[in-house]
Amino acid sequence: MTALDRAALSPAEARALFRGGLVTPTAGWSSGFTQANLIIVPKEQAFDVLLFAERNPKPCPILGVLEAGQTTGPLLAGGDIRTDVGRYTVYENGVLVAEPTDLTAWWRDDLVTFIVGCSFTFEAALQQAGIPIAHIEQGRNVPMYRTNRRCASAGSMAGPLVVSMRPIRADRVADAARITARYPAVHGAPVHSGDPADLGIRDLASPDFGDAVTVPDGFVPVFWACGVTPQAAVMESRPPLAIGHAPGHMLITDARDSDYLVP
Repeated sequence: MTALDRAALSPAEARALFRGGLVTPTAGWSSGFTQANLIIVPKEQAFDVLLFAERNPKPCPILGVLEAGQTTGPLLAGGDIRTDVGRYTVYENGVLVAEPTDLTAWWRDDLVTFIVGCSFTFEAALQQAGIPIAHIEQGRNVPMYRTNRRCASAGSMAGPLVVSMRPIRADRVADAARITARYPAVHGAPVHSGDPADLGIRDLASPDFGDAVTVPDGFVPVFWACGVTPQAAVMESRPPLAIGHAPGHMLITDARDSDYLVP
């Protein structure tokens, strides 16, 4: 399937492919439609996750919530949250124990699903402005890094800010910041540009999640808050059970990117 084919798929068509077993990062899929992160926890931990998101809206902008036991909702009409993402992560006491392509065996009636904004949403706007997206062009998953910045804790939830990185030509960094700032519901403007060491990142070639990308001469690493942040908090806070999306393997929703664009 070509990049153009992937971009032309409707969200329902894309979800059907993942339900059928396809596993692939989703950057560039279903152009114009919003992609999202997932964090799924038992009802007992749901308030702490909600409060964590409320206190850390930059990395954890909530687009929707499925109540305990619900498997579908307005953002994935006719879909199934247990099967319609290419790959998931399952944590027990903060330890990654499985990366299934289907959550049916893990599902419980007390699980609450939080659908969290994703920076893939604003990538089309960057491309339309003539700003290339390295991980798409290089056929890789977006690189993501834990930082030395701490999120505001909430109940049992505490952890570091996670960021995604895109190399931007030095003379377009201001443009990238201006464009992405118009999407506050999907992380908005960058949190940092320039020296990775300022975020405690030692080596861009060794991301904590995703794949490294080449940073060409004349390009600056630019960092956005990332929706993998709740999973980093899960690893640190060690709830008995938590489920997420495999980083870069997003839920493709029926919402349109334009729904989250502010004037």
